Amino acid sequence: MEKSRMNLPKGPDTLCFDKDEFMKVRAGLRARGWPARRCPRGRPRASARGPSAGTALPFAEDFDVDHFVSDCRKRVQLEELRDDLELYYKLLKTAMVELINKDYADFVNLSTNLVGMDKALNQLSVPLGQLREEVLSLRSSVSEGIRAVDERMSKQEDIRKKKMCVLRLIQVIRSVEKIEKILNSESSKETPALEVRSPLLTGQILERIATEFNQLQFHAVQSKGLPLLDKVRPRIAGITAMLQRSLEGLLLEGLQTSDIDIIRHCLRTYATIDKTRDAEALVGQVLVKPYMDQVIIEQIVESRPDGLQTMYKKLLEFVPHHCRLLREVTGGAISSEKGNTVPGYDFLVNSVWPEIVRGLEENLPSLFNPGDPDAFHKKYTISMNFLRTFERQCGSQASVKRLRAHPAYHSFNNKWNLPVYFQIRTWSSLQRCWSDAMFLPSLAHRLWRLTLQILARYSVFVNELLLRPISNESAKDIKNPVVTGSKDPSVTQGNSEDQGSGPSESKPAASISSTQLVYVVADLDRLQEQLPELLETIKPKLETIGFKNFSSISAALADSQLSLSACVPPLSSRIVRDLSESCFSYLKSALEVPRLYRRTNKEVPTTASSYVDSALKPFYQLQSGHKDKLKQALIQQWLEDALSESTQKYCETVSDILHSVRKMEESLKRLKQARKTTSPNPGGSGGGMSDDDKIRLQLALDVEYLGEQIQKLGLQSKDIKSFPALTALVAAAKDQATAEQP
Repeated sequence: MEKSRMNLPKGPDTLCFDKDEFMKVRAGLRARGWPARRCPRGRPRASARGPSAGTALPFAEDFDVDHFVSDCRKRVQLEELRDDLELYYKLLKTAMVELINKDYADFVNLSTNLVGMDKALNQLSVPLGQLREEVLSLRSSVSEGIRAVDERMSKQEDIRKKKMCVLRLIQVIRSVEKIEKILNSESSKETPALEVRSPLLTGQILERIATEFNQLQFHAVQSKGLPLLDKVRPRIAGITAMLQRSLEGLLLEGLQTSDIDIIRHCLRTYATIDKTRDAEALVGQVLVKPYMDQVIIEQIVESRPDGLQTMYKKLLEFVPHHCRLLREVTGGAISSEKGNTVPGYDFLVNSVWPEIVRGLEENLPSLFNPGDPDAFHKKYTISMNFLRTFERQCGSQASVKRLRAHPAYHSFNNKWNLPVYFQIRTWSSLQRCWSDAMFLPSLAHRLWRLTLQILARYSVFVNELLLRPISNESAKDIKNPVVTGSKDPSVTQGNSEDQGSGPSESKPAASISSTQLVYVVADLDRLQEQLPELLETIKPKLETIGFKNFSSISAALADSQLSLSACVPPLSSRIVRDLSESCFSYLKSALEVPRLYRRTNKEVPTTASSYVDSALKPFYQLQSGHKDKLKQALIQQWLEDALSESTQKYCETVSDILHSVRKMEESLKRLKQARKTTSPNPGGSGGGMSDDDKIRLQLALDVEYLGEQIQKLGLQSKDIKSFPALTALVAAAKDQATAEQP
């Protein structure tokens, strides 16, 4: 509709209101479905959807009648407003009639124009139906054609894949035959074996074999699972073993004869077959380890005052004397020629340093003992100087970063028990403050402040220890064994990690072991016991300067003692949590019990599983290893709390297992009924105890044995939370298992 048709008729200028206010009403009528129709007689009548006579017209939501009237009353009286509204109503009515009469002819001719339309539509229905059938037929034909093309393309794709598999297998066979031909041609000459030929020529031959072997491995991995590959695997394994032995022998020969060309060929061959780690491990085991075992000897180090410095000096001499050729070949030396270097190796980081750390930890364990703080300080200072000197031998910043990110580097730093050293120094510092050799009456107030600061700093230090993660003491293994190669090289995946780039440079957070936390608690306990002794040492010193207010001194030490004692509960919680997690890591092996008895025809269980002994081993170690350092009541409380936490999880695990067994048993019974079989023992073996009952009996034996071991620890099983419920749970399962037996 044009914009002019939407405008209301213009009224007299004397109207007391704005006619545009009614446009809101008109918009509201259209929005709610109240359009007016034109009737043939020129007068408006209500639409079929509109209101009947006497129905009030709805207004738009934003048109308020009361507001409209109150606004007009501010200007005129109600009588004048009514007169103006009636006047404008007549104008609206007249305009509406004119609007309807304007299109009257179109409404009248509408029925005439539609005469014969139904016949025309009927005539079109037949050809349209035929056209529809033709379109459907064409669509079906096209769909069949597309389906046939898809099938052919699928077959071609399948043929292409099979062709690629065949080509890869052909390449595998060709590579194997080519390598064997090289070996046979070399061994059939005057010299009977490959190893007795010229070392340089042998290195070139091995390099050719390695290049072909690299392609062989690639195609063998792509052809994994094919029957033909299984037939040639013994030949591939023989080639791998020969190549591994030859490379090891060649590298050792090059190192012994100091032949840089042999070493270069050998390392390039290792890099070609992606076995750089094997070369580094071989150097570490054969070249580095014997030297370290000869130099790192505890008796020699302790027999001389400068024994440790002498040992470190000999260790530093190893790199320039024995690794010179390796560094020249791999680019680790300043004199290396860039064009002839073999990248991807870092023997100092991956071969020398791990063996140094291994030798120190195994042959010189007293190095890390903090019992004598003066000797510990001297050893630590000398060792850190040695470490900085070794870093300067690395030759590049990238190599230093790889060294600092190596697990052996962190293991070496973590071996130094700095927390224990700090604790020992703390108490010695407190005693020295008030010793006759240091105390001066004029400095009494300063020494007293220093005493309180040391105690406060000790509390802060202990709280900082709580932020460190617990380390796994049993998982430290920094040795790099020689990799002898897989017996199935066809499925061996190459080492994708570039030795030259090294591991991540991010330094892991310093960790602390649960044993160290136990030592901290023991030191806290001992320090609190010694504070009264310290007070008795301080009193005579203060009396010499006329100080009498000893109650304030006692109160200050009591506050320090309270601060120290407040550190024990969080430390105990960490120790208990670590014990609980260590215990449950073995107890959750109960999940393997159903697998051991399900359809295995195993005998009826008579003893407990081995995981129960393993789960309680940390508790026995704590009880036997620290009984002289800690109060027995504290140890028993730790054991009880840790067992309560782990037993609760164990109870949930056993409950889940028994619930799963019961569901499986019910499913088998329903299956038996559905098949109407005569077997009385679903899942069992030959009429004896069923697999489900064996599982129940095994769990009951495990829990009973756990209770016996708890008693041996000096604890009462009834004091362990969830253990009575666990006992009742397996007792009911055991009764069910034994009740079903004849």
